[in-house]
Amino acid sequence: MKVIRVKDYQELGKKAAAIIIEHVKAKPDAVLGLATGSTPQTTYRELIRDHKENGTSYRQVTTVNLDEYIGLSPEDPNSYHYFMKKELFEAIDIASENTHLPNGEAADLEAECRRYDDLIRSVGGIDLQLLGIGRNGHIGFNEPGTSFQTRTHVVELAEDTRKANARFFPSLDAVPTSAITMGIQNILESKRILLLASGPAKAEAMARLLNQREITEAFPASCLHLHDDVTVIADEAALSLVD
Repeated sequence: MKVIRVKDYQELGKKAAAIIIEHVKAKPDAVLGLATGSTPQTTYRELIRDHKENGTSYRQVTTVNLDEYIGLSPEDPNSYHYFMKKELFEAIDIASENTHLPNGEAADLEAECRRYDDLIRSVGGIDLQLLGIGRNGHIGFNEPGTSFQTRTHVVELAEDTRKANARFFPSLDAVPTSAITMGIQNILESKRILLLASGPAKAEAMARLLNQREITEAFPASCLHLHDDVTVIADEAALSLVD
């Protein structure tokens, strides 16, 4: 596990974007696993800036997102479909048919999980997976206690996770209670993983990941120690408790 320490959130975005851009230039038809939330926003802004200034193309790129809330339509401003469209897809030259997220409105959620697994296999697997980390160590929406063998599945969101995401909603009660998420096995099958962490709220999780290094399903991000190509980019605040 390679750790890159950056000064702040802005530098984190620049460093992460540079790695993604380098990957896309080397493999124009790359399959990118993408994440949502506040952590990757500066990364996406840097990808957009580079696309406009330098012309890096995403016409052949395929994307698969980690997760989506259950019960939100793609047009809902709090859905991850909407987030990705507004934060990245609309501003680059990626084909809409090459962008994929789970369907949180599927009538048969178990069938939707199987469909998403089949989709990931059909595009040849994920070349580079972008991740954030929750305060409780969740990656994607894989909460503590999730088996490392899970593939795409339905998850009940932990109260801490819902509280952390409530800032995006009118109230805590408006935050969905469940989601569809790629499983830990899906994530570990990615060829390369890029984990981003920013701010003091992530300091305890990063200390547990990098100091203790215990591999346990009670702390989902610890599974990353099982992968042979993980790069962590974290700012000084997120690494403030790391030895």
